[in-house]
Amino acid sequence: MASGHPGDQRTPSITVRPADGETTTVVLLLPGGKAESHAPARSRQLSAVRMVPFARALHRTGRDRGTAVWTLRYRYRGWNGAEASPVADARWALDEIRRRHGDLPVALVGHALGGRAALRVADDRSVHAVVALAPWLPTNEPVEAVRGRRVLIMHGTDDRWTDPRGSLLFARRAQPLARLLRRVEVRGVGHSMLRRSALWRGLTTYFVEESAISKAGSLRGPNINADAARAEVRLLV
Repeated sequence: MASGHPGDQRTPSITVRPADGETTTVVLLLPGGKAESHAPARSRQLSAVRMVPFARALHRTGRDRGTAVWTLRYRYRGWNGAEASPVADARWALDEIRRRHGDLPVALVGHALGGRAALRVADDRSVHAVVALAPWLPTNEPVEAVRGRRVLIMHGTDDRWTDPRGSLLFARRAQPLARLLRRVEVRGVGHSMLRRSALWRGLTTYFVEESAISKAGSLRGPNINADAARAEVRLLV
């Protein structure tokens, strides 16, 4: 169980979209949140609602190949400084996946604070791929956890909540360690990922599927319209 705030017995929880038949891989979604808050996380909060279209897309694409999609609900809305509350919750979820399914490969998809948490727990033995969407990455965020992993970082150029420069600097420091790392800018898009939403979901879904099936981690594929990608996406790392 994840460690709690003093005197607080709350626990994280998960929502599962099961595979059709035997589960062979799991995608764990990590929503965003706030820098500081010990208020309870709720499924109706906007940070959680933003992940629903990603959960649906990933499940629709992968369920017939054995992919289950888990969405984590944190104990608290906040990162909370050195406590790093979502990190403990994400590690709890990874342990829970192993408890239920054994040592299956896991891909992490996190937005904002959840992207930061995903990159922190990428060193878990089950994790093979990470997608960090508009991640909150302060200066000197540790990069060692991505060693040997496949990583896609996406950030809108107009994001006013999490600094795109932070994810670019992280990507440049982390790239020598990762098995594969790509950092993509989506032009003219802010933090909510509402504009060009199909592109965000398409790149995420293809990267996760390609990593699971072929282990190539390529960004090329039939789920991405080449003309739209050239117009809207810039590969910086």
